[in-house]
Amino acid sequence: MAERTKSMTQGAPVRLIVTFALPLMVGNVFQQLYTVVDTAVVGRGVGVGALAALGAADWLNWMVLSIVQGITQGFSILMAQYFGAKDERELSRTAGAAVTLTGLFALLILVVSQAAAYPVMCLLNTPEDIMGDAMLYLRIVFAGIPVIAAYNLLAAMLRALGDSKTPLYAMVAACLINVGLDLLFVMGLHWGVAGAAGATVIAQVFSGVYCLRAVRRVRILKIEKRDLLPGRKLAFHLLGLGTPVATQNGIISVGGMVVQTVINRYGMLFIAGFTATNKLYGLLEIAATSYGYAVTSYVGQNLGAGQVGRIRQGMRAATWVALGTSVVIAGSMAAFGGAFLRLFIGQEQAGANQSLEIAYHYLLVMSVCLPILYMLHIYRSALMGLGDTVVPMVSGFAEMVMRVGVALLLPLVLGQEGIFYAEVAAWTGAAVILVSAYFIRMRGRRDGPPQVRPK
Repeated sequence: MAERTKSMTQGAPVRLIVTFALPLMVGNVFQQLYTVVDTAVVGRGVGVGALAALGAADWLNWMVLSIVQGITQGFSILMAQYFGAKDERELSRTAGAAVTLTGLFALLILVVSQAAAYPVMCLLNTPEDIMGDAMLYLRIVFAGIPVIAAYNLLAAMLRALGDSKTPLYAMVAACLINVGLDLLFVMGLHWGVAGAAGATVIAQVFSGVYCLRAVRRVRILKIEKRDLLPGRKLAFHLLGLGTPVATQNGIISVGGMVVQTVINRYGMLFIAGFTATNKLYGLLEIAATSYGYAVTSYVGQNLGAGQVGRIRQGMRAATWVALGTSVVIAGSMAAFGGAFLRLFIGQEQAGANQSLEIAYHYLLVMSVCLPILYMLHIYRSALMGLGDTVVPMVSGFAEMVMRVGVALLLPLVLGQEGIFYAEVAAWTGAAVILVSAYFIRMRGRRDGPPQVRPK
């Protein structure tokens, strides 16, 4: 396995961003594929009730996993900056500190998530007929939190160093493993949602091991034992970067869970339809997330190198590329989304047509407004590359307020259709804050010496 680190401080910005993002997109396609397979196998192989159980567990599951992802993504910002500054010793010291902090954080989240899962699901008004399956799924997935944390940290390290291909290969292999185990556990052994959850955790184990092998081969990373015991200043610096990102994701999830309580009032068929579209949400967001990772690494490395002009140039290119991509994806979903949704809901099942109609309507609403989501990702990632994780956290509050406000109030006027606009409102509120903050932060900045915080 060859080392694939890459500096983004030289070369055409648009080419660097797009070539960095493409492997991540392919990897995210495979990640979404095994999410889709989980859902399709459970929905068609077990039934609409089991599909609704996965949907009821979605936001709590996403909350816990995104908090883990957020803390590791925040840690990687400083690594990208030191890599851009060509400071190998501080890069290694930062990586070692991130390993220790991530391990402690993962154990804490493991304990808290297992203890809080049932009370939270009760607060979400989860229907009794799907509570058992939803809880079984969460218990198994949450048991794998340490593995998920390890994979996210290792993948974040590699991206910070310009390597987006290794996470791709890890994800492709994990997807194939997950699909095979899904078919074996759910369709063959009839283990239901437990089989789907177990397949996902096992696949994550493989992806973590694969990324670990790649990190160990990076020559500029020389993590010593002393690096695993971070000093107070470095620990607080990393936590100052990672905690706001994790908090942002947690806040967004709280808003989503409040929306879920509203959705749960409309019964199993509505939950199933909403769940089917939410599983395609990942496909809508794939390129946005990938461009976001590329922008964070690009901005972080160039900030570390003191090349502010290249940051502006790269952001202009990233904005136009992201907008164009969002239009193409939106058109594709409008044209072919109905066929995708039928993967999750077999038409022979009772109430399937009603669930499909709900799902497609929701998908159209999100597709039309997709450019807003892409701007949110691009500018949030740019701020993070600049070392600002506080404004993205504030944008998370805005997302929560908009999502919850619209979900609670608009159905009073439009009925259940009003819930479809909660997600779009959340994107809009956050995007306004993030775009404005980026231009304010960049005002008056000029090229200069490396801009990494003093040691």
